[in-house]
Amino acid sequence: MKDREFVSVFRSSKKSDTYIYVRRGQKWDDLPESLRGIFGNPVHAMDLVMTPDRKLARTTGEQVLTAIADKDFFLQMPEEPDAYVVDFRKKPGMKSS
Repeated sequence: MKDREFVSVFRSSKKSDTYIYVRRGQKWDDLPESLRGIFGNPVHAMDLVMTPDRKLARTTGEQVLTAIADKDFFLQMPEEPDAYVVDFRKKPGMKSS
């Protein structure tokens, strides 16, 4: 893993709150076909210098750099809504199905 990498961030045209971080200049066709299929067309969001100590909303610079070094991309998915949504329709004492 490098101590800094110039990366490009793209958002998914198919899935909201889904982003992919790649080395700047990474060829989209070189990424796995299955990933490109579910991600849709990449929409450029920003370019930035990534360092291991950089703090991001849902991850760290170290995790991004490690993933890029290992597999040429870092995929950021949205949080699972079940983790923070309460079902107010459920009556007290009822078991979830």
